[in-house]
Amino acid sequence: MIQAIRGTYDILPGDIEIWHALEGRLRETFHTYGFGEIRTPIFEATELFVRGVGEETDIVSKEMYSFADRDESKSLTLRPEGTAPVIRAFIEHQLSNQARMLKLYYIAPMFRRERPQKGRYRQHVQAGAEVISSTDNPAIEAEVLEMLGELLGGLGIPELDVYVNSVGDRVCRPAFVRILKDQIQIRRDRLCGDCRRRGEKNPLRVFDCKVPSCQPVIAELPTITDNLCEACRQHFDKFKSYLTARGIRFHVNPRLVRGLDYYTRTTFEITSVQLGAQNTVAGGGRYDGLSEQLDGPAVKGFGFGMGLERLILTIPDPAKLAPDYSPQYFIAPIGEAAFDRATLLARKLRMAGKPVYLDFDDRTLKSQMRLADKLKAKFVIIIGEEELKSGVVLIRDMSTKEQRTVNEEEIFG
Repeated sequence: MIQAIRGTYDILPGDIEIWHALEGRLRETFHTYGFGEIRTPIFEATELFVRGVGEETDIVSKEMYSFADRDESKSLTLRPEGTAPVIRAFIEHQLSNQARMLKLYYIAPMFRRERPQKGRYRQHVQAGAEVISSTDNPAIEAEVLEMLGELLGGLGIPELDVYVNSVGDRVCRPAFVRILKDQIQIRRDRLCGDCRRRGEKNPLRVFDCKVPSCQPVIAELPTITDNLCEACRQHFDKFKSYLTARGIRFHVNPRLVRGLDYYTRTTFEITSVQLGAQNTVAGGGRYDGLSEQLDGPAVKGFGFGMGLERLILTIPDPAKLAPDYSPQYFIAPIGEAAFDRATLLARKLRMAGKPVYLDFDDRTLKSQMRLADKLKAKFVIIIGEEELKSGVVLIRDMSTKEQRTVNEEEIFG
């Protein structure tokens, strides 16, 4: 038997309704805040992620699914994250000519070759939003976190924590990185192999380490929050004041750097105790300079991403969100002539917008009633020999068990 590839999964009827409901909530929230949907290709040039996300990030160095195009002239990569493709599309289609601020969102599959675990898959669906503008006004960041709070709160997700930080910019970060690199070197022997490598090539990534033995060492390292330039400090203070004014509770985590190189200034994560050790529900930050890095215009950016599989795990009773796709009518014909009439009646009801289920297996009436009950049909239309003779149908209300004989036209009344 051929099975789904490790780290992937099937979404079956019964569960897909939850996905439809969640995606509907996401779209409704995004549109309320002025975002429009964008869809980018599932695969892109590998160079986009190497240049945009960062060659020394875990995503690029360990997790990407890359392959040579058929003529081997170009390396392609299945999309591991959403921001770089959005910025690529922004540049390619000259979207900067449309408005001084663009709000874009996506709901799309992503691919990362990491160790599968609860709520974390090699193919997963990510929802994200990006604000691309000519200004780095921290009110943009506060509005995005407000939007996330409204969405997550509306889903009834309990015990959420918001963590924020500033990772500085091109002015203050280089000096801090030099200090950090020296301090990591002093403690090198107490760190894991990944941290030693990161300490040489990209010291900020050391803060991403999840190895337990490294945590006491990381706690000794200096933080960029204490080494911000005046402009970054003012930006971060203003951002925090906007959160406070909106009643958004938050914690400053001076070691929160996220796992992508394009972040500048504000970074954030929203976590839930429902998820255990891997507890991030959503995360993101500011990425001023990413467009120029990809040969585009000088614009500012702020956005986030969140995995929907993990989000569903945090919802207390996700089945309550699901729409009711059960048929309004189940047509139960008895005999070949009744079946022929049933096919035409099913067509008329569907043309009138009524969900109808018609069985094709020539079952007994008793078997059809059991199937109707299993499908949670609201009404069963029974057509037998007597109904054919008199030109009527028998309707059974599945909730009250009451039955009545009606003319076919009355069904549409």
